[in-house]
Amino acid sequence: MELQKPGLENLIEKLTNLKMLHLNQVNISSSIPHIFMNLSSLTELSLEECELQGEFPAKIFQLPNLQMLNVQHNLDLIGNFPEFHESNPLQELRLGGTSFTGEIPNSIGNLRSLSHMDIHNCKFTGTIPSSLGNLTKITSLYLSQNKFSGDLSTLLGNLSSLEKLGISSYDFSMQNSLSLSWISRHSRLTYLSISEINLVGEIPSWLMNLTQLQFLNMGNNQLTGPIPYWLMNHNQLSSLFLQSNQLTGHIPSQIRNLTKLMQLGLSSNQFKGSIPASILELKNLEYLDLQGNNLSGVVDLHLFLYELKFLKVLILSSNSLSLITKTNIQPEVQHLGFIGLASCNLNEFPNFLHNLEKLEVLDLSFNKIAGQIPKWFLNHSVDSLLHLNLSYNLLTGFQYHPDFLLWTRLRTLDLRSNKFRGPLPVPPLSTHFYLVSHNNLIGEIPPLICNLSQLEIFDLSYNNLSGRLPQCLGNLSYTLLMLNLQNNKFCGSIPSTFVSGTNLMWIDLSHNELQGRIPRSLANCRMLEFLDLGNNQISDVFPSWLGTLPELQVLILHTNGFWGVIKDPKTNSAFPKLRVIDLSGNRFTGNLPWKYFQSWNAMKVETASGLTYMQELMVVDILSGVDERVYLFQSLYLCSVEINTKGIELIYGKISNLLTAIIFSNNRFEEEIPESVADLRGLHFLRLSNNSLSGPIPPSMGKLVALESLDLSNNRLSGQIPPELAQITFLAFFNVSNNHLTGPIPQGKQFATFENDSYNGNPGLCRKPLSKQCESFQPSQKQDSDSHQSLFEIYLEIILIGYASGLIVGAVLGNTFAK
Repeated sequence: MELQKPGLENLIEKLTNLKMLHLNQVNISSSIPHIFMNLSSLTELSLEECELQGEFPAKIFQLPNLQMLNVQHNLDLIGNFPEFHESNPLQELRLGGTSFTGEIPNSIGNLRSLSHMDIHNCKFTGTIPSSLGNLTKITSLYLSQNKFSGDLSTLLGNLSSLEKLGISSYDFSMQNSLSLSWISRHSRLTYLSISEINLVGEIPSWLMNLTQLQFLNMGNNQLTGPIPYWLMNHNQLSSLFLQSNQLTGHIPSQIRNLTKLMQLGLSSNQFKGSIPASILELKNLEYLDLQGNNLSGVVDLHLFLYELKFLKVLILSSNSLSLITKTNIQPEVQHLGFIGLASCNLNEFPNFLHNLEKLEVLDLSFNKIAGQIPKWFLNHSVDSLLHLNLSYNLLTGFQYHPDFLLWTRLRTLDLRSNKFRGPLPVPPLSTHFYLVSHNNLIGEIPPLICNLSQLEIFDLSYNNLSGRLPQCLGNLSYTLLMLNLQNNKFCGSIPSTFVSGTNLMWIDLSHNELQGRIPRSLANCRMLEFLDLGNNQISDVFPSWLGTLPELQVLILHTNGFWGVIKDPKTNSAFPKLRVIDLSGNRFTGNLPWKYFQSWNAMKVETASGLTYMQELMVVDILSGVDERVYLFQSLYLCSVEINTKGIELIYGKISNLLTAIIFSNNRFEEEIPESVADLRGLHFLRLSNNSLSGPIPPSMGKLVALESLDLSNNRLSGQIPPELAQITFLAFFNVSNNHLTGPIPQGKQFATFENDSYNGNPGLCRKPLSKQCESFQPSQKQDSDSHQSLFEIYLEIILIGYASGLIVGAVLGNTFAK
């Protein structure tokens, strides 16, 4: 439902005596009007998940009769706590999943009637005030996923009425679980979430005293050892989450004692052995997640589902299980909505899928399912299916090829790394993520694709698609975050319809047959971080106007027909965040663009603060739980980049903020290497080979302390190799072959690892590793030699760089789908 006419303000402006207003999950998409502060009779205000925005009026907290305030799960709603008076009647305060900031005031202790307080997943900071201990009536307290600091043990020791406590995701580190032993004094506690607080060691024994626990979440810590036997005596538990730890051993068969268990999450641990048959005795089980362990054995899936009739979520992915899917037992699985069976050795579609009318998520990736997708499956769950992942199988197509797929609510369709043939399937209009890379699709992009107005990720890479790119791809950029069409046979010009206000962050059109010029409408893509147009037939001058894009980090134009002199930038802030630029294999002339070097500030940072990766785009993010949401399933779509080096492409499976590179090889640059290159102290790759550069190697290049690869080969450089280069301690690859260099080769440190091939074609060089001694060697005319790097040298370079650096280098082909 949507609230449009009248709007929220018009709706309530005359309701001066309003006492209760509940509009949960109604799309309001506006700020909260200040007129609410006049509703003195209001006792309950609930606007949960309404897409509220703007600043929350602080005086609403102070309405004289307000007992319940709920605005949780409105991410764009900001605000701060006011000061609270002793007369304040608030009993329930729910702000979880908003963007409230600031510190909690000490006057929070004046809310003597407060029984429920939920501020999880906000942006509160500072210490938690000790006055919270004055809230003698509070039974439920959720403080997780904020930026609090300090010790909780003394703070919460006197909350005798506490029934629910969530304290996950803190900035401070709980290195010893004994520091939380004070919790055991609250024997009436029914809800406990202590996830993501860096707990180490075995599951703490003080939990034995909490016999009334109904909900326990200790996920995302560093717990080790087996599940203790005494935990199986907590027979009031309805939810048990121990995911993402380092727990070992077997899943205990005594789990049958937890007869009230409805949710069991043991994923991403190191459990081994078979799934105990006693799990089938948990007749109330609705949610079971065992993915990412070392479980083995045979599972009769039909028997599993026949016994657990109330299952809504079943995730067995990424173990060593073998599933039996053919049996006479027909389970009643009308509740099942989420199935994760990735890497389960399946070779066909499970036939129990026939009976699922409420299926929302199906993950059958990384199996051995071959042949065509059956017709019955295409007509299945038409009105319910949201996310479908069939990637990394042996599928060849559909039993019949409809004009478009029929799932009316589908958001994610992942068909990557199969053997699909024929034309590109058109997904439903509801699709947000469409991934079909690494198949054998042919033909053109059908015009119906232009109707996908909600598309965010569009990946057709590594197919045999051809024809011209439809102009509508530019129009899709309102919603599109990533466009990846690399390694196809597309021809013609790049669409020129990229609109202002676009959200595009990633464009990869490399390895096609595209022609013409780069469209100037790309300047509208103000969010663009990555642009790869390499290996095409584009003929243009250097697109200096791209320097106005404030977020651009990677620009790859190699192996095209770019030409001419790179003129000086018009401003001192061109390409402010650029970290990787590859112009190799073109026809650029003139001097190296030294004024650009002065403006590339991102390459001047010697050490980046914290390792991060570009474009970890969420494909599926499904949550469960009531007050504190528990992640059921997450998938990341990770993007890659290719660094071209003399015919060998180094492919980075993930692009870290540590990767910086200038690749200008195989052009017609001339004159000297500018001194300004020495300012790029964060540079890791510098490739200037196969040009017409002359003059000396600047001694100031010794300041490039982060450099791992330096290739100056096949130029006309003269003079000595500066001894200052020996100061570059991370240098793993060095090549100055086929120049006019003379004098002694620097000795020691990294130079002790370089072989003769690094110096060939420089008759005037002497000292190790060459056999010629400086005192007896007389320079002679430069001899002809092969200008191409040997295959052995290239492989050695890759090995050395991978060994010496912290970067991920190697043949990681394509994009990575991480679970």
